[in-house]
Amino acid sequence: MAVCCPLLQHEGERGEEARRFSLVLRAADELCPWVEPVALGSCTLPARGPSRFFGGEARLVDQLGAAVIGALDGAGPVQIGAADGLFAALLAARAGVIVPPGGSATFLSSWSLAVLRRPDLAVTLQRLGIHTLGQFAALPARHVLARFGGEAVLCHRVARAEVGELPGLRDPRIGHRLREVRGELPDVTPQAGFFGGTSAGDLRAAGAVARLQARLGPEAVLTGRLGEGRDPADRGRLVPWGSRPEGRHPGRAACRAPAPWPGRLPPPSPMVVLGDPLAAELVDRAGRPVRVGATGLLSDAPARLSIAGGPWRQVRGWAGPWPASERWWSGRRRRARLQVVDGGGEAVLLAAERGRWWLEGRYD
Repeated sequence: MAVCCPLLQHEGERGEEARRFSLVLRAADELCPWVEPVALGSCTLPARGPSRFFGGEARLVDQLGAAVIGALDGAGPVQIGAADGLFAALLAARAGVIVPPGGSATFLSSWSLAVLRRPDLAVTLQRLGIHTLGQFAALPARHVLARFGGEAVLCHRVARAEVGELPGLRDPRIGHRLREVRGELPDVTPQAGFFGGTSAGDLRAAGAVARLQARLGPEAVLTGRLGEGRDPADRGRLVPWGSRPEGRHPGRAACRAPAPWPGRLPPPSPMVVLGDPLAAELVDRAGRPVRVGATGLLSDAPARLSIAGGPWRQVRGWAGPWPASERWWSGRRRRARLQVVDGGGEAVLLAAERGRWWLEGRYD
């Protein structure tokens, strides 16, 4: 028997899908102690024993569906089905049917070749007028081997229900990911202990955090993360502990280059970023306001700085500006940032917008 939660099959940045899937497995495990995760959002369990206990497979489906929906707080859909073999069981869950023992070949016969997830083989077969698993299964095995090769023979045996599983159905990383969200693995890089090994403190802290999230919800424990963007205030985000770092989403961000960010401030980032920027004044040696021109250059070298109407400070050094033009589709926003060090050695980040300067952050 297979259980599929379509909304949990692709994990987002905050990692909520993995945590919710862990709750689904726990709920299913209360009905059957042999629940096995296949991939994110999908799991299987042996149907024969539990169905006898609950009075039939239909009753088991009802009990299992209610338990999973309860674990998801009513958020669905939940797909449950049963068939011989993992491949047929996952398709049965998609169709919401219970295939009787020995009936998988008939059940599979009407499905499209696309479910094999072998696009090259499917295109070749379709050119020959073969569009369904049943038509593919009807081909002589020796012809399949001679024409399409060994991998096609395995697909052919799956279409005939002689083999119940295709490579690629199981995600080998799902167990590790579930241990992460349960706190059974540290979510951070282990720190060296007193004798040079890995400290157990990380494991204990991770377990405590996971238990706290299980009791109060994922949003109960947040951790800071530096993401993409131009604005330092936008790059710093709080996400639930245990969320996947950017670039670790299998098949998605890991295969995609980071977006370019013209005008992005180079490192180091400010230690303190103000939620409400403070008004600032920046003038040259003659006391004239320093402006950022259309070419992105300063009108003159900055000499003095005043923040929020405070006393004037001498400018000892500066770097920039870094101009940025954003939101061209809904009213263009032009800004430029400048790093300034005053006479006392304090470094600050200023932003120029609409003819005024603002204090955005401070460096340590």
